[in-house]
Amino acid sequence: MAKCQVCGKGPQSGHNVSHSKVRTKRRWLPNIQSVTITLEDGRRKKVRMCVSCLRTRSKLSALD
Repeated sequence: MAKCQVCGKGPQSGHNVSHSKVRTKRRWLPNIQSVTITLEDGRRKKVRMCVSCLRTRSKLSALD
């Protein structure tokens, strides 16, 4: 699984814990989306970013 190219967020690991306390391995994967952004010089670039960074970016652009 890919990492976010903005914040570096990647997969995390842990355990599923059943009622009998048996632990099995599991992974939490970040919600990575492929997005096209426009740079300052007008060029477009395709990046992979997590949705939390995407939401923050949209909030910051709304302030401008």
